[in-house]
Amino acid sequence: MSVTRENSVLDGSTERLTDPPAGSLAGRLRGLLFFPVTAFTADGGAVDTEVYAAHVRRGVEAGAGAVFAACGTGEYHALDLDEYEAVVAAAVAATAGRVPVLAGVGHGTALAARYAERAERAGAEGLLVMPPYLVLPDQEGLIRHFTALAAATSLDLIVYQRDNVVLTPESVLRLAELPRVIGLKDGLGDLDLMQRIVSALRTGAPERSFLYFNGLPTAELTGLAYRGIGVTLYSSAVFAFAPDIALAFHAGLTRGDAEGDAVVNGLLDAFYRPLVELRNRGRGYAVSLVKAGVRASGLAVGGVRPPLSDPPEAHVAELAEITARGRAWLRAHAPMEG
Repeated sequence: MSVTRENSVLDGSTERLTDPPAGSLAGRLRGLLFFPVTAFTADGGAVDTEVYAAHVRRGVEAGAGAVFAACGTGEYHALDLDEYEAVVAAAVAATAGRVPVLAGVGHGTALAARYAERAERAGAEGLLVMPPYLVLPDQEGLIRHFTALAAATSLDLIVYQRDNVVLTPESVLRLAELPRVIGLKDGLGDLDLMQRIVSALRTGAPERSFLYFNGLPTAELTGLAYRGIGVTLYSSAVFAFAPDIALAFHAGLTRGDAEGDAVVNGLLDAFYRPLVELRNRGRGYAVSLVKAGVRASGLAVGGVRPPLSDPPEAHVAELAEITARGRAWLRAHAPMEG
């Protein structure tokens, strides 16, 4: 099978209950979603915005559909307000309007609002709202949290469901009533719950445009399952260090036919399953192993900041072997054209 870059552009029809307004952020969120790592100097003491901008430009030129700056893969938790704003501004400058830039926000409501203010000032077009810190809120508390953030910014919001954020279909319906809440990213992996959420919005708010994202670590591993319930937008950590593999997988998944699924299953067997098995051998590897892959690709993005740790050399070497096997499969079975 030959895979062209044009195949990697998703029409988005399966994520929307109705078409979003022309030119809106929701209407522009298509294709493979890029979550760059944040580059630090060798000693980790400062953000290296020049290397970071090069990383973002490389991703956009490879075919990213959007850039999500300073999110989980980008070590949002390790950035102070000034560093965070610098990272988001660097992403905005590097993309030069070619694709949307969204930024992560988290912590409690008050601090998340301050990060949202910085993201807006830096030129971001939207926010990925990560779970609040430490507490275990109930449904009403979660709704109050997201409602307050929506009121604190003019940017559109995507709610990230994971960890202590587990929303009922009724709660998602209530959040969808807020014009600035444009989607839900699922990091739980509960397909029963996600199917009920999709159904609830389809029947309870049929006129509402709303996006759904697969936000599990190494989302490609569950791509076929999420596609089965109509969720084909996803964040790809692999794109940060192996965009050729990530794009070929995405093209196969969005084709939705036997030929495309052959590429998906081939890359699952040759690359993604071994990668996930390696990722599961270390805490924080959803970030630190990805960053090691970016370093191996030739960008001096530095190591991870505490409380994360960099993987040992043996695991970095294993990552290189897995990536080489994935590329070998791709050359043999799904060469890129153009």
